Amino acid sequence: MIRTPIAAPRAKAHAERWVGSARRECLDRILIVSQGHLERVLREYIAHHNTHRPHRALRQQSPIPKPIPIDTPAGEAHVRRRDRLGGLLHEYELAA
Repeated sequence: MIRTPIAAPRAKAHAERWVGSARRECLDRILIVSQGHLERVLREYIAHHNTHRPHRALRQQSPIPKPIPIDTPAGEAHVRRRDRLGGLLHEYELAA
């Protein structure tokens, strides 16, 4: 176990970055009413963060890659939108 200094955000930069992203993109926009509600919201946000949200360090890919879509003829591709957290987060993907 490595202890980090108190009040030193640079010592735990990755955790600070994730907490900041979760607060800005999710928690600052939802009224949390209980601990169970907070856990459900964070589980949904974590799923979105790991499967759909683009990451700069990964060349705008998500940490858990999706299967490569089958090519469709030009003009026939349809985009499907899925709302998460009551419409707070939106995910887009090609419809089969």
